Amino acid sequence: MFDGNMREQIDRGVQPVGAALVNMGITADVMTLVGIAMSAVAAVVIGSGNLAAGLVLMVLTGLPDLLDGAIAKASGTSSMRGAYFDSVSDRLTDIMLFCGVAWHLSVTRDGQIHMLPVAIMGLAIMISYQRAKAESLGFDAKGGLMERAERFIALGFGLFLGAFNETLLLGVLWVMLALTAITAIQRFFKVWKQASVGRPTPPPGPVTRRRAREARRTSREPASARWRKTDRR
Repeated sequence: MFDGNMREQIDRGVQPVGAALVNMGITADVMTLVGIAMSAVAAVVIGSGNLAAGLVLMVLTGLPDLLDGAIAKASGTSSMRGAYFDSVSDRLTDIMLFCGVAWHLSVTRDGQIHMLPVAIMGLAIMISYQRAKAESLGFDAKGGLMERAERFIALGFGLFLGAFNETLLLGVLWVMLALTAITAIQRFFKVWKQASVGRPTPPPGPVTRRRAREARRTSREPASARWRKTDRR
C-alpha cells in the first residue's frame, strides 16, 4: 500500500539529496552496497539480542534504499542493470534481517518459534516472486496488505516493543505472518483473474504483417526450396 501511494512523493522529496550526493562523487551502486553492509550489521546486532540498537540500524538501512534511486536519476545513470541490482539487494536485505530475528529467538526461546520469522521471510519472497513472474507475463501483481514497506515498518515496530517485552515482538510477528499470507493470496488471485480473461492481442504492425506474408509464401514453396534458403543463412 505504501509502496504504491507514497513512493513517488518520497522519491521527489529525496531528489535534492541525491543530487548533492552525486556532487560528492557517490554512485548509486556504492549506496546500494552500503545498504547491504548496514543490513548485515543490523542482523548481527539483532541476533546478538540488542533489539534497540538493531532497530536503529535497521531504520538507517532504509536510507540507502531511498537514496540509490535518487542518485541514479540525478546522475543520469538509471538502467536496467541498476534496477536489477537494487531489487536483488532488497531481497538480500529482507533475508538478513529476518535471519537476525530468527537467530535471536533461537537463543532466547525454546522450541521451534524461531521458525516464525523464517516463515514470514518465505512468504515475503513468494510475494516478490509473484510480482516478478506476473510482470514478465504482462500482468499486474502490485498491491496487498503487507508489501515491503509495511513489512519494514511492522518489523521495526516489533523490535521496538521487543526491546521491552519479547512476547510483544512475537505478537507482531504472528500478525505479520497472517497479513503476509493474505497478501500472497491476494496477489495470486489478482493475477489468476487477469490470466483467466487473457490479454488482448495487439493489432499487427507493418513488420508483423510483412512477416506473416513471408510465412504464407514460404509455406507454399517446395520443401527443397525452403531447405536451400535455410542452408544459405
